[in-house]
Amino acid sequence: MSQIKNLNPREAWRFMQDNPSSVLVDVRATLEYSYVGHPCGAVHIPWKEAPDWTLNPDFVSAVQKEVPDKDTPILLLCRSGQRSLAAANALHKAGYTGLANIDEGFEGPLDENKHRGTLGGWRYHGLPWEQS
Repeated sequence: MSQIKNLNPREAWRFMQDNPSSVLVDVRATLEYSYVGHPCGAVHIPWKEAPDWTLNPDFVSAVQKEVPDKDTPILLLCRSGQRSLAAANALHKAGYTGLANIDEGFEGPLDENKHRGTLGGWRYHGLPWEQS
């Protein structure tokens, strides 16, 4: 992968199975990661943090510590695919080449009742996840 790809959760899971060196980075806030749940084996590095949702100034350096080889495939996930895309763009600017955004995120888009998890997302597709 030379540019940022968008994968749905099932495509991302398949990719990870086919590429065991890949790393899944969950960029959600700590409370989301812990209480809402997260994919099994995900590395947690927040892109923004509650309560003020400011950008994590150490995001890129934290990823560099966790994944020093910039050619390692990295898949990024947030709630619905927006923060993870911004994080992927930051990593691309830092020289990472194998980036994929999980476009439905962990919880998926809002439905007509403004609920998540009913139309898409990692959990919706029944992929492995856990809560802290």
